Amino acid sequence: MYIAMNRFRVVKGGERDFERMWAERDTHLREVPGFMEFHLLRGAEAEDHTLYASHTLWQSQADFEAWTKSDAFRKAHAGAAKSSANSPSLYLDRPQFEGFEAIQAVTKD
Repeated sequence: MYIAMNRFRVVKGGERDFERMWAERDTHLREVPGFMEFHLLRGAEAEDHTLYASHTLWQSQADFEAWTKSDAFRKAHAGAAKSSANSPSLYLDRPQFEGFEAIQAVTKD
């Protein structure tokens, strides 16, 4: 399993717009081979921003990398670019990508 995350530092007061942008965008993920799950996470609040992370689970790193080169990726991010252009002040800086290969998993069952 591979976990791909992007961290976003959203300026205080922009949280509602940021969350709405994600809720309204069409990710096209369901049509992508190897995709398992997506989560948008809200983290800690700092003085000047709220931390968010987009979190996707993939069957493999190769599946994730194939998605980044796919039409579905271009479609999903074209809409995000338009939303970001309309709200450039939502972010303190660029998203920070983090990728992880799962080496251990513990499940309830």
